[in-house]
Amino acid sequence: MPKIKPCCFRIGLAWWASLVYVAGALAQDPQYSQFYAAPLYLNPAFAGSSQQGRVGLNYRNQWPGVDANFTTVSAFADFYFEDKNSGVGALLTRDYVGLVGLQSISLAVQYAYQLRLTKKLSFRPGFQAAIYQRSINFGRLTFANQFDPNTGEFIGGDSGEGLSGGNRFFPDFSGGGLFYTPNAWLGFAAHHFTQPNNSLVGEDSNLPMKLSAHAGWKFFFRPGIMGQGVYSRKSERSIAPAVQYRKQGPFTQMDVGAYFTFEPIVLGAWYRGIPFKSINNIINHESIVLLLGMTLKGSKDVLNIGYSYDITISRLGPGSGGSHEISLVYSWPIRNPRKPPKDKLVIPCPDF
Repeated sequence: MPKIKPCCFRIGLAWWASLVYVAGALAQDPQYSQFYAAPLYLNPAFAGSSQQGRVGLNYRNQWPGVDANFTTVSAFADFYFEDKNSGVGALLTRDYVGLVGLQSISLAVQYAYQLRLTKKLSFRPGFQAAIYQRSINFGRLTFANQFDPNTGEFIGGDSGEGLSGGNRFFPDFSGGGLFYTPNAWLGFAAHHFTQPNNSLVGEDSNLPMKLSAHAGWKFFFRPGIMGQGVYSRKSERSIAPAVQYRKQGPFTQMDVGAYFTFEPIVLGAWYRGIPFKSINNIINHESIVLLLGMTLKGSKDVLNIGYSYDITISRLGPGSGGSHEISLVYSWPIRNPRKPPKDKLVIPCPDF
């Protein structure tokens, strides 16, 4: 039996590690720290939830200090049709992994219905249909046959080792619901109902269903006053504790924190991790997230601008560069001002 040279073993191990990394990246959806600033990404039940017209842009750069950083960008638009008690929305998302050139692009359309259960309780069921396109650049990976087995020197050649594919399209379906009162909310969502095959190497690899829940309570204080004279108006003063939990395959994560609104400034701080659950005897601490947001209100329209930074507290350490995130959300009224408004509840969720 021939003896396996150490350098050859190390190269083979790197090859398998690359495939494991790709499989792991395919098995999880990207995440946003400012999850309420990406409402349609969080839960299709949020389509039309502002009860106005709304457009938004979200950008996240995760771990810029390492080669395997993730960059996620999404844009959305949604509208509420008061006569139909319905909201519709569209969501475009691009996720990119720099190390292996792994890219995922999705386009989704959403519908949600607003149902008044009692005077102080409403429910919004929502549904999403999407199409995904995923691709990978195998040219960024190196394989055992590209190295001299005796010296370990890189000699080039075919980088695919017979791997086929590298590009895949597939449909996807998701749904969710949202209960809310004037002060509290409870939402849940299930993404990837059909668990589609998203393998890029010609094998079967189903995308696990992502289950998530989010809840919170907003405590309103005595409002402040902005402006003077006829231009004066009340400004919000509140604190909103919130929690989000999500599970996708073997991966679980939780966000716990609070938003402090002193209009026009919004501050947020929360912890991401599950301290009571260990992975390979390592406590699941992921990051501390800090947020600075600003709400700019015109006579009828609103612009929300947010920036957040994830301080990495996992074993990956501060050398990862943490995560930077920016959100822009603009909303404006679209209902006929001549019509008397319907009696409806406003969702108290934060805007970031």
